[in-house]
Amino acid sequence: MSEENFAELLEESLVTIHTGEIVEGTVIDVKEDEIILNIGYKADGILSRSEYSNKPVNLIEEVKVGDKMQAQVLKVNDGEGQVLLTYKRIAIEQSNKRLEEAYNNKEVLTATVASVITGGLIVMIDESKIFIPASLVSDVYERDLSKYNGQEIQFVITEFNPRRRRIIGNRKQLIVEEKQRLQKELFEKIAPGMEVEGVVKNITDFGAFIDLGGVDGLLHISEMSWGRIDDPRNLLTVGEKIKVIIKDINDTKVALSLKFEKDNPWKDAAQKYSIGSIVTGKVARMTDFGAFVELAPGIDALLHVSQISLEHIEKPEDVLNIGDEVTAMVVDFKEASRKISLSIKQILIAEEKNAKANDDVAAEEAAEEKNDEEEASEEVAE
Repeated sequence: MSEENFAELLEESLVTIHTGEIVEGTVIDVKEDEIILNIGYKADGILSRSEYSNKPVNLIEEVKVGDKMQAQVLKVNDGEGQVLLTYKRIAIEQSNKRLEEAYNNKEVLTATVASVITGGLIVMIDESKIFIPASLVSDVYERDLSKYNGQEIQFVITEFNPRRRRIIGNRKQLIVEEKQRLQKELFEKIAPGMEVEGVVKNITDFGAFIDLGGVDGLLHISEMSWGRIDDPRNLLTVGEKIKVIIKDINDTKVALSLKFEKDNPWKDAAQKYSIGSIVTGKVARMTDFGAFVELAPGIDALLHVSQISLEHIEKPEDVLNIGDEVTAMVVDFKEASRKISLSIKQILIAEEKNAKANDDVAAEEAAEEKNDEEEASEEVAE
């Protein structure tokens, strides 16, 4: 048989291939950047790493000589007599079918965030990329999405258009649905007056939001203590677990309180601050009409400007400073409205009366002593 006839027979024994065709081959060599396949054609097939997967892979670890695998023909001749192949396009088609089923069945998917890009997240299901816009990542706005990088998350497919390479995932929908479920369960269990445990979620100037497990309750600054709180951040920290009282429920809004009755400073105030009692406290704040004196955490009493001194005083700050310790008399106590009035003036008046009374007694004693001396002198003269 001539060489020409042998070449013709060999040519006839080899398969013919076309662009786009799926072929099966045997791995005859694996390099760092490419796989070489015997596909039964006159030229070997070349499968580059970029056409093997969209994910970063080590080809030498992924594929072994002798492995059989399918690939799709990209080019029958790359200009150097080699056949260019792709594997990832077959994988993408297969994973797209999987995603289409998930989209139609509203299936919850789980995947690892492959990258964080401008405007959202990219997750991978096999070889298919799913884009989750920033607006669909959470039920609240998040400026920085970097914390999700490499994190495993759950989502549903809410838009599927592989021809336009548009497959949209939605994590927000699952979060909202879960919160609604937890919210329903929580409202079936809680009632005003109950003590519950929550986690501090956010702190503002006017209070803190506490996650009760499906519902965020508001703990207003006025309900954080029986005493005065200037800044909620001095009392609470984000992530802290605390016990709170359900103060009120209005539709889906929950008002909370940390004012536990066992710590109520007013429960024995009637005995401690009865009218006529002499008390000591610190000046907490001042107004044009007087100073408020803190007698105990949660109990402030008014010291009216007219009751600060025996002399006329224009403004409390003329004689007092914040933090000054003062001693005063309780001149009025209203338990229902929780109001206490104090007077330094009444103590001063009482002291003047006592001093005058003491002076009168001393004068009487001196007069009596003088009379006694005079009577004694007269007796001696006789």
